[in-house]
Amino acid sequence: MKDKRFKVAKKEALIGIVLVIINFIWWFGFAYGFGSGDPAEYKYILGLPEWFFYSCVLGFIVMSIVVTFAVKFFFTDVPFEGDKEGEDIL
Repeated sequence: MKDKRFKVAKKEALIGIVLVIINFIWWFGFAYGFGSGDPAEYKYILGLPEWFFYSCVLGFIVMSIVVTFAVKFFFTDVPFEGDKEGEDIL
Protein backbone atom coordinates (compact mmCIF):
# COMPACT_ATOMS: atom_id res chain seq x y z
CA MET A 1 0.00 0.00 0.00
CA LYS A 2 1.36 3.42 -1.00
CA ASP A 3 1.74 5.96 1.79
CA LYS A 4 -0.95 8.65 1.44
CA ARG A 5 1.42 11.28 2.84
CA PHE A 6 3.19 11.36 -0.53
CA LYS A 7 -0.04 12.39 -2.25
CA VAL A 8 -0.50 15.22 0.26
CA ALA A 9 3.13 16.30 -0.10
CA LYS A 10 2.87 16.34 -3.90
CA LYS A 11 -0.30 18.47 -3.80
CA GLU A 12 1.30 20.93 -1.37
CA ALA A 13 4.49 21.11 -3.45
CA LEU A 14 2.45 21.96 -6.54
CA ILE A 15 0.61 24.68 -4.63
CA GLY A 16 3.99 26.07 -3.54
CA ILE A 17 5.28 26.08 -7.12
CA VAL A 18 2.14 27.87 -8.35
CA LEU A 19 2.56 30.49 -5.61
CA VAL A 20 6.19 31.08 -6.59
CA ILE A 21 5.21 31.49 -10.26
CA ILE A 22 2.44 33.96 -9.32
CA ASN A 23 4.91 35.91 -7.17
CA PHE A 24 7.47 36.05 -9.99
CA ILE A 25 4.88 37.19 -12.56
CA TRP A 26 3.66 39.90 -10.15
CA TRP A 27 7.19 41.09 -9.44
CA PHE A 28 8.39 40.96 -13.05
CA GLY A 29 5.26 42.63 -14.41
CA PHE A 30 5.43 45.63 -12.11
CA ALA A 31 9.23 45.92 -11.98
CA TYR A 32 9.72 45.89 -15.73
CA GLY A 33 6.31 47.35 -16.62
CA PHE A 34 6.68 50.55 -14.62
CA GLY A 35 10.46 50.47 -14.30
CA SER A 36 11.39 50.26 -17.97
CA GLY A 37 10.78 53.94 -18.69
CA ASP A 38 12.98 56.98 -18.27
CA PRO A 39 13.91 57.40 -14.59
CA ALA A 40 13.24 61.14 -14.86
CA GLU A 41 9.57 60.32 -15.49
CA TYR A 42 9.09 57.89 -12.58
CA LYS A 43 6.16 58.43 -10.25
CA TYR A 44 6.73 57.93 -6.53
CA ILE A 45 4.67 56.34 -3.75
CA LEU A 46 5.82 56.95 -0.16
CA GLY A 47 9.15 58.13 -1.55
CA LEU A 48 9.74 54.92 -3.49
CA PRO A 49 9.61 54.56 -7.26
CA GLU A 50 6.20 53.29 -8.33
CA TRP A 51 7.65 50.13 -9.88
CA PHE A 52 9.51 49.26 -6.67
CA PHE A 53 6.52 49.95 -4.43
CA TYR A 54 4.16 47.76 -6.46
CA SER A 55 6.61 44.95 -7.19
CA CYS A 56 8.40 44.67 -3.85
CA VAL A 57 6.36 46.33 -1.10
CA LEU A 58 2.78 45.68 -2.21
CA GLY A 59 3.83 42.36 -3.79
CA PHE A 60 5.23 41.18 -0.46
CA ILE A 61 2.05 42.14 1.38
CA VAL A 62 -0.26 40.52 -1.19
CA MET A 63 1.80 37.32 -1.40
CA SER A 64 1.99 37.06 2.40
CA ILE A 65 -1.81 37.15 2.53
CA VAL A 66 -2.16 34.64 -0.34
CA VAL A 67 0.36 32.22 1.19
CA THR A 68 -1.32 32.47 4.60
CA PHE A 69 -4.69 31.73 2.98
CA ALA A 70 -3.25 28.78 1.02
CA VAL A 71 -1.60 27.23 4.08
CA LYS A 72 -4.72 27.69 6.21
CA PHE A 73 -7.18 26.20 3.71
CA PHE A 74 -5.23 23.88 1.39
CA PHE A 75 -2.44 22.36 3.48
CA THR A 76 -2.96 19.37 5.76
CA ASP A 77 -1.22 18.26 8.92
CA VAL A 78 0.29 14.82 8.45
CA PRO A 79 1.97 12.65 11.08
CA PHE A 80 5.70 12.05 10.75
CA GLU A 81 5.53 8.61 12.33
CA GLY A 82 5.77 5.62 10.03
CA ASP A 83 2.71 3.75 8.82
CA LYS A 84 1.91 0.69 10.89
CA GLU A 85 0.57 -2.37 9.11
CA GLY A 86 -3.12 -1.97 8.32
CA GLU A 87 -3.35 1.51 9.81
CA ASP A 88 -4.74 4.32 7.66
CA ILE A 89 -2.68 7.53 7.91
CA LEU A 90 -5.23 9.95 6.47
